[in-house]
Amino acid sequence: MALEPLAGFKSLETHHCVTGSMRHVYGYNDHPISEEMLLGLGDGVGFVYWHMKGTDPFLGGRGNGRPGQGFETCAGERTGVLIKEHTTASARKAEQSLLALLDAGQPVMLQVDMGFLPYFDFGGHDYHFGGHVVVACGYDPASRQVLVADRDEELHPISMDDLEMARGSTYKPFPPKHRWYTFDFSRKRQPAADEVRQAIAEQSTEMLEPPISNLGVKGIRKAARSALKWPDLMEEKALRGTLFNTFVFIDAMGGTGGGLFRYMFSRFLCEAAEIVGGLRLEESAEAFHHMGDRWQEVAEIFKRGWEAQDPVAVIGETTSPMMALADLEEAAWTRLREWVS
Repeated sequence: MALEPLAGFKSLETHHCVTGSMRHVYGYNDHPISEEMLLGLGDGVGFVYWHMKGTDPFLGGRGNGRPGQGFETCAGERTGVLIKEHTTASARKAEQSLLALLDAGQPVMLQVDMGFLPYFDFGGHDYHFGGHVVVACGYDPASRQVLVADRDEELHPISMDDLEMARGSTYKPFPPKHRWYTFDFSRKRQPAADEVRQAIAEQSTEMLEPPISNLGVKGIRKAARSALKWPDLMEEKALRGTLFNTFVFIDAMGGTGGGLFRYMFSRFLCEAAEIVGGLRLEESAEAFHHMGDRWQEVAEIFKRGWEAQDPVAVIGETTSPMMALADLEEAAWTRLREWVS
């Protein structure tokens, strides 16, 4: 048996690992919805700054759906797709479930640690990020290889052993726990106008009224202040790694579509305007595209700090533009919430 994708599976170049993987599965099941629409419908845009003891600081622009309901299930609900998340502590059960779904003719969305995926090149660095998501779309039992679709258009063969390590990684802060997803498309549909408005309103509220200061607009201001303390909390090697990671988490390289997901959200708003009507969303789309540009400028400062002979001297340059971005975001999300209310 040759290592081939499922019949009819089409590999795509995508922006974000989660929405890109969902788009692969949706497309295979004749439910074409853009990544941008899936991102917006899943309450997928926000801000988080997190620094747990024993881990590097994390700055991200992803939201995670409604409280108690993850991003994937939230986006699925608004597109008529029942999406269920599964985890297990058993590598054997995880493999059996994967192969059963592939044998049934369904591609499988998997959470993995990209540090164990052999097709990534981290320049010899021991880099791990367990929040990455891919789609398994074929396998060969003879060679024990699985075919994986990622953000690039190329399909990647991976040994079952490498995939097991990637799925069972214990690296923090996002250990995959062998997570996989199942999809039921029997009631698939396009999103309704009120669902689009609701999604926009919920993301606005999360940004403007976060439950803790690490999230939303408050989180941006906290990140701006906290970055100044990084040199006192870590050695130079760890500091450089944190600066590079922060650049990646903002830039398109890290799967945000660029500008900390603000470019993708801008395009979502353009699509949303066609569903709900009204020029105000298109005006707001322009504001978020501009904020994407500003986030890219911040990303380049972090990258310059990573490359600088003295990274500490560069870190201070991030504070003012991030504080300015917090003001821009607060104004933009406030207008957006008023317009969809």
